[in-house]
Amino acid sequence: MTTERIGPPLLAGERETLRAFLDFHRATLAMKCEGLTDEELRQRAVPSSQLTLLGLLRHLAEVERAWFRRVIDAQDVPLLWSDTGDYQQAYDPTGSTGAEAFAAWQREVEHSRRIELAAASLDVTGHQARWGEDVSLRLVMLHMMHEYARHNGHADLLREAVDGSVGV
Repeated sequence: MTTERIGPPLLAGERETLRAFLDFHRATLAMKCEGLTDEELRQRAVPSSQLTLLGLLRHLAEVERAWFRRVIDAQDVPLLWSDTGDYQQAYDPTGSTGAEAFAAWQREVEHSRRIELAAASLDVTGHQARWGEDVSLRLVMLHMMHEYARHNGHADLLREAVDGSVGV
């Protein structure tokens, strides 16, 4: 599989620009994981860290699910890998495969895209129970870009440790 990563538009409205940047970051994560075996996806960049590409895929599936489905769409769905609401459990790739994690992540991304496209505007709000506050779709999209940008930096280091690949 080859991931196509399209650069965000240079001249567009706010929503189209946010959507494009988020999809750019999603594609970057997919590219960092592309072509690796389960064993390679489980490799750590440094021995003291539990972080792996497989764990990042699982974590970002969880984050997509939480912000778009649970917060914006108010769906009563559990987290994928934690009964207690502990997002850190998604980082543990034990017993997981790359195919399973990638499929879960892709499903959640598709749900997120549908929810965003169906929203009347970026001003649509949902309730973030962990904060006890309402948040806008605009904030959620910006927060997701922050999550991906941060974790794609981790993915850069992890991929380089696996096979020396740098850049995308």
